[in-house]
Amino acid sequence: MDYNIRKRSALVLGAGGGLGSAICLALGREGATIVAADVNEEALNKTKARLDAEHIPNMVRVWNLQELDSIDAHVSAIEQAHGAVGILVNNTGGPPPSPAEVFDAAALEQQFRAMVMSVMAISSRVLPGMRNQQWGRIVTSVSSGVVAPIPNLAMSNSLRLALVGWSKTLSREVAKDGITVNTVIPGRIATPRIQFLDEAKAKREGLSVEQVARDSVASIPAGRYGRPDEYADAVAFLASERASYITGTQLRVDGGLLANI
Repeated sequence: MDYNIRKRSALVLGAGGGLGSAICLALGREGATIVAADVNEEALNKTKARLDAEHIPNMVRVWNLQELDSIDAHVSAIEQAHGAVGILVNNTGGPPPSPAEVFDAAALEQQFRAMVMSVMAISSRVLPGMRNQQWGRIVTSVSSGVVAPIPNLAMSNSLRLALVGWSKTLSREVAKDGITVNTVIPGRIATPRIQFLDEAKAKREGLSVEQVARDSVASIPAGRYGRPDEYADAVAFLASERASYITGTQLRVDGGLLANI
């Protein structure tokens, strides 16, 4: 199947992480020019090395999503080098574990800027270019916590839900311009983030990390954690021409983890 995104410019946030790096490769293999953005320069360079090894055209941007004032400069540089952004993948890092009963105003404000305000602002900045082309794809990675809140991840559950509401609203505003807006819900995908959460739970509950992982896998009908490339392939499909009539949706990539209808 030809996804027909050759020569489209794809901006991938959080491109140094496990999911972000896989998404860059999936889109690049379909012919998109990749703009990989991340605050972690070392991780970003590893993603660039993977792209270079497959001769995928790319550029990297060291980008702190909390710095909202830098958005225009970053996007302008991308547009100058590669034209309008056709595909935007909003993939941000997650906040530290936190119970709902504890209110930390400074931490909440910091995470809100990085996880929610940045996504809204960057999307708003690239929309004029998408409208001019009468084509665009905005895909936002959230969390299974937006369907079934995850214990001890109160901040993540709350902030990711804000993105779901925003995404659905935006999808109805821009559909007539040939722009689709969707969210993707990862289950337990084998990334450093999941390893970190498993380790945190093990420490909190006095268990081994291996036991936590076994219990987690037992709750997944597929009987295993997902691979980053499996998640990335779902994102790439939503970013493709083939998904032109899919908008305002939430796509679960979780091996059947979420029992909710």
